Amino acid sequence: MDFLLTEEQKLLQNNVRDFARKEIAPSAARIDQDEEFPQENVKKMGEMGLMGVTIDPKYGGSGGGYIELAIVCEELARVCASTAVIYISSLSLAAKCIESFGSEEQKSTYLTPLVRGQKLAAFALTEPNAGSDIASLRTTAVSYEGNYFLNGSKTFITNGDVADTLVVFATVDLSLGSKGISAFIVEKDSPGFTARNERGKMGMRGSTTAELFFEDCKVPEENRLGEVGKGMRMALHTIGASRIAIAAQAVGIAHAALEAALTYSQHRHQFGNPISEFQAIQWMLADMATRINAARLLTYQAADLQGRGEPFSRESAMAKLFASETATFVTSKAVQIHGGYGYFKESPVERYFRDAKVTEIYEGTSEVQRMVIARDLLNQGL
Repeated sequence: MDFLLTEEQKLLQNNVRDFARKEIAPSAARIDQDEEFPQENVKKMGEMGLMGVTIDPKYGGSGGGYIELAIVCEELARVCASTAVIYISSLSLAAKCIESFGSEEQKSTYLTPLVRGQKLAAFALTEPNAGSDIASLRTTAVSYEGNYFLNGSKTFITNGDVADTLVVFATVDLSLGSKGISAFIVEKDSPGFTARNERGKMGMRGSTTAELFFEDCKVPEENRLGEVGKGMRMALHTIGASRIAIAAQAVGIAHAALEAALTYSQHRHQFGNPISEFQAIQWMLADMATRINAARLLTYQAADLQGRGEPFSRESAMAKLFASETATFVTSKAVQIHGGYGYFKESPVERYFRDAKVTEIYEGTSEVQRMVIARDLLNQGL
């Protein structure tokens, strides 16, 4: 894929790859096993300048576009998918939402500590009864004497119980449906806000996922993000772009699984030969590599369109759909190639297999991506 990247992007790729292998990889298995949040990784990524990729340098960011973001996400996910999703949730969801729709004061106040890795952010949209159907969210925000008071709950919120800054979506009027949804910047010490860690996930166990509760949670009026009633548009815009990051994460997981399977097949002997000499194994490896390359190309295409200011929602949905299903396919084949050894935690492919599945679910299920693609085709044509 080097022909697609500039020299600066290749340098970024090499630097992040070295950083990830030296600083992130050594703790990946442990944080998965112990469900341990890797706070030190966030700090290191901040020091490396990674937490500010795509953020304007005037707010302390590193600049760059979504190709740079995809490069970072893939390299992080190749060694630790949990760290990658922590990164994506804080940067490409919460921080980018603040940068895209916040006032100058909000951006100056909240972005700088986030891009330095001094603080972490979360994007709080999903509710117990509002997953894919985000327009049906029930968390409310009532304006009173210069403040908003939030009531309701959120679920499955990555970084939710460790974030310092949360972008929270609530409706100012349930009768307005999606036109009542607004966004608010909520700080972790806001009165009436509590969070509970939801433990026991299949994969991404090093990242924390939380339920959030708002009981007359007091939020200053100046912490409303963007215009009243524009929250739905803001959420869809942010998620649509962030799907590029999830696609890159899925590519990274798949690449790690292929790498492990390739190495194992060359060292594992059966019937007097390395199993890599058996056609059945070779065909698996060929299919795995082909799908990964195709997924990466789709991801870069979406990132390139976004960077050029052209419509990209169809392409980001395609990238997320294909890359996530590729990750599930490739990690399953990697376990198969490892045989019984792949079924135990001592093998990294067991972790890759578990991590891959959720990429088909969060930030829009595969079914939602197909809806987005089909609707765009029907409305815009080929």
